[in-house]
Amino acid sequence: MLQKFLKEVIVIVVGKQAEDIVDLLYSKKYVNEFLIAKKLDITINQTRNVLYKISDQGLVSSIRKKDKKKGWYTYFWKIEVLKSLEFLKNILIKRKDQIDKQINSRETKEFYFCKRCNIEFNQENALLNDFTCNECGDIFSLKDNTKVLKDFRRSSTRIENDLKSVEEEIEKERIKLEKEKQKEISKVKKEVAEARKIRAIASKKLRDAKKVAEEKLNPKKATKKKVVEKKTNKKIAKKKVSKKKPVHHGRTPKDFLKKSLQGAKKVTKKKLVKNKVVKKK
Repeated sequence: MLQKFLKEVIVIVVGKQAEDIVDLLYSKKYVNEFLIAKKLDITINQTRNVLYKISDQGLVSSIRKKDKKKGWYTYFWKIEVLKSLEFLKNILIKRKDQIDKQINSRETKEFYFCKRCNIEFNQENALLNDFTCNECGDIFSLKDNTKVLKDFRRSSTRIENDLKSVEEEIEKERIKLEKEKQKEISKVKKEVAEARKIRAIASKKLRDAKKVAEEKLNPKKATKKKVVEKKTNKKIAKKKVSKKKPVHHGRTPKDFLKKSLQGAKKVTKKKLVKNKVVKKK
C-alpha cells in the first residue's frame, strides 16, 4: 500500500514513465544515481532530470561523494517517505474539495446540453445563447444529473478512503522516525558517557604518573609530607578524644574555692582553741 502511494506521488510529479524509480529509491540507504540509470535502462542525464524534478518538490534527499580516482562527485539518492505522503494527502484533499463543489453545483443548479454536438452549458451560458447551439442551431435539452452525481459521489468516497489510508501510513512513518530518533539519541548518550569515562581514567593515570615522578625527583619531601600527614592525623584524633568538662549544676569553680577556704579556716581555729586549753591545764 505504501509503495502504491509513493508511485502515485511520482506519477503526479514526473509522469507514469518514472513510477518504477520508487522501487529503487525506497531504501534505508542512499542509492547511486548511476545504478538507478542502469536499472531503469535510461541515460544518466535522463535519470538526473527525473530526480531533480522530484527534488524540486522536496520529496527526495541526496548526498554526494567524491571519487578518489576520477576526482568528480557522485550523487546518492533516497525518497523522503513522510514528505511524499504529506504531499499526496494535500493533493487528495484538493481533489475532494473540487468534487464536493461539483456535487453541490449539480444538486443546486440546472445544466443544458446539445444532443447533436454533446456540448454542456450551465444555466447562465444557456440563457446567453438563447438555449440554442452556436455550432448546429439545435435547441438545448435539460440534462439529467443523476448519473453524473452518482459518479462524483463514488469518486468522493474513493478519495476519502485513500485519505484515511494515507493518514494511517503517515502516522506509522512518524512513529518509525521517532523510534529511529530515540535510538540515535541513546547511541549518542552512550558514546558521550564512554568518552567521559575514558577521559576520567586518562586524567587519573596522568595524576598518578605525576605523583610518581615527583616522588622519584624529591624523595625527602615525599617522606616529610607523609610524616606531617601522620602528625596532623594524630592531632585530629586527640582533639576528637578530648575529655568532657564536668558539670557543676549551676556552681562555678570560684564557689568551690570559697567553700574550701572557709573549711580550712574553721579547722585551724579549732586547733588553736584546743592548744590554748591544753596550756592552761
